[in-house]
Parts: sequence; C-alpha cells; structure tokens
Amino acid sequence: MAAITMEQQPAADEHIAGLRTRIDEIDAALVALWKERAAISREVGATRVAAGGTRLVLSREREILERFSAELGADGTQLALLILRAGRGPL
Repeated sequence: MAAITMEQQPAADEHIAGLRTRIDEIDAALVALWKERAAISREVGATRVAAGGTRLVLSREREILERFSAELGADGTQLALLILRAGRGPL
C-alpha cells in the first residue's frame, strides 16, 4: 500500500470525515430501528399473553435466528440473539 503524501493528506482527511459522518448517520438509524423493533416486539408479546398465549414463540425466534445467520453468518446469530433479548427481555 502506497504512503499518502503531504499533498494527499487533506483530501484523505476530508474523505475520512465524510465516511465517518455517514457511519454516524447509519448508527443513529440503527439505534432508532432497534428501539422501534423492541417496542413492537414487547407489544406482540403482551398482546399474545393477553389473548391467553405464551410470552414466547420459539419457532418464531428460530426463524429470526436462521434469517440473520443466513445473511451474516455467526455474527448474525449473535446479533439476532441481542435483538431478540431487547424485545422480550431475558429468559
């Protein structure tokens, strides 16, 4: 990999700053979606219990785990577990 020259450094710094700004925007969107998903998941669970059902549907959780794993591999499985816990709380 070639070293960046003094003339290239300002352009590289500007490019990095732009990329970091976009990362921050994506992070904000992820946090907002995470909160929305957790709220909806809690509402699903409360509605299911109020209707006489169980708090959890393991087949649904397995479906979500498989979807994330298929898309993202082992990291996807870990991410899905975190997302599921955020929506239903600890078991």
